[in-house]
Amino acid sequence: MSKKDSLVVGLDIGTTKICTVVAELAGGQINIIGLGTHPSKGLRKGVVINIESTVQSIKKAVEEAELMAGVHLTSVYAGIAGGHIKGINSHGVIAVKNKEITPSDVKRVIDAASAVAIPMDREVIHIIPQEFIVDDQDGIRDPVGMSGVRLEGRVHIVTGAITSAQNIIKCANRAGLDVDDIVLEQLGSSEAVLTPEEKELGVAIIDIGGGTTDLVIFSSGSIKHTAVFSLAGSHITNDISLGLRTPLEEAEKIKIRYGCALTSLVRKDETIEVPSVGGRKPRALSRYTLAEIIEPRVEEILSLVQHEIMRTGYGNLLASGIILTGGSALLEGIPDLAEQIFNVPVRRGIPIGISGLVDLVNSPMYATGVGLVLYGSRRMTQSRFKKGEGNIFSKVTHRMKEWIEEFF
Repeated sequence: MSKKDSLVVGLDIGTTKICTVVAELAGGQINIIGLGTHPSKGLRKGVVINIESTVQSIKKAVEEAELMAGVHLTSVYAGIAGGHIKGINSHGVIAVKNKEITPSDVKRVIDAASAVAIPMDREVIHIIPQEFIVDDQDGIRDPVGMSGVRLEGRVHIVTGAITSAQNIIKCANRAGLDVDDIVLEQLGSSEAVLTPEEKELGVAIIDIGGGTTDLVIFSSGSIKHTAVFSLAGSHITNDISLGLRTPLEEAEKIKIRYGCALTSLVRKDETIEVPSVGGRKPRALSRYTLAEIIEPRVEEILSLVQHEIMRTGYGNLLASGIILTGGSALLEGIPDLAEQIFNVPVRRGIPIGISGLVDLVNSPMYATGVGLVLYGSRRMTQSRFKKGEGNIFSKVTHRMKEWIEEFF
C-alpha cells in the first residue's frame, strides 16, 4: 500500500468552522498526521448557502492540513448535517426459502425493510441494520446459518435533501477534492468518542456545533434514533451580542474565553471587559451577567433534546448516560447543567482510538473530523463520487452491504 493509498481524510464542513483531519493507516493504527481549520463563511444551520465562500474556506483548511502532513490531498469523507436530515426506523419480513438463513436472505430482508416511500427531493444517506428476528426470537445480530422459516429485520434509515448533499459535493469538487462518501455528522462523532460498551449499554451523543445540535441514540450496540435541531452555538453568540451590545465577532471571543453555562459556578465579583460598537470605549461587566445570558439558551437547547429523547421512548435506555461533543461542549459548566436536566451521568466526548498527533485533536470540537477519518478507514475500498458525477447516492447499496458485513 503506497503512502497515498493509506491516507484517509475527514472534512467536517461546519457552520462556524471547516476542519480537515488527515490520518495515515499503518499496521492497524490510525495515525493523525495533519489538521487544518478555517472559519466557515458560507453555511447557515449546517447547510451551504454560498458556494464560493464555502469553497474558499475548504481550500484554506485543506492547505493548512496538507502543509502539516506534508502530503497532497485528493479525496475526503465529508460530513453532512442540517435540519433537512431525517432518521426513521423501518421493519421488513421475508420467508426463508431453504429453512436455513443465508447472506442473500439477510440482504433480501434489509431490502424489504428499506422499501419505504421517500419524497422525490430526498435520498437515502445511510441504511443501518439494528437487529434481526428469527421466528419471533429477537435481539439477533447475525442470523446467517440459523434455522427458521420467517426472518424479520429492523433498520434505521437516514435521509437528507438531495440538493444539500449535491452542494457539499460541488464545494469539495471545486476545491479540487473527490468525495469518497457523505457521512452523517453525528455518526462520525459517535465513531470517535464512543466505546463498544457504551453502545451496548445505551448512550446518547449530543453534538452541539455552531449551526445545529445533532443527536444520536445507541442501545444494544446499534443506532436507535437520530435527530438534528437548528438551535446551537451561534444562537448563544447572538444572545451575547444582543445582551452585551457588542459585535458578533467579539461576542464569540467572549463566549469562548469567559462563557459559563451555569450561573452557580460564577462568582458575582468577577468582571470581564466588553468591547463596544461604533468606536465607543470598552465596558467592564460582571461575568455573572454573561452567565445569566448563556444559561437560558443552553437550557433551551438541552431541554429540546431531552423532549426528543423522551418522545421516542429511549429515555430509560441510557445506562451509559449522555456524551456532549462539538465546539459548544467546551463551555464551562455545560456538563453540570446537562446532568441537572437529564438526570443521568454526563461527560465531554473527546476522540479515542487514534495515535499520532493526538494532542492536536484532543478536543470535542474535532470529534466529527476524527470520526469521519475513523469511518473512512473502515471503508477504504469504496469507490468514489468523482467530479461531475450525476447520481450522488448511486452507491448506497454498496455501502449497505458494508454495513451488513460490519454488523456481523
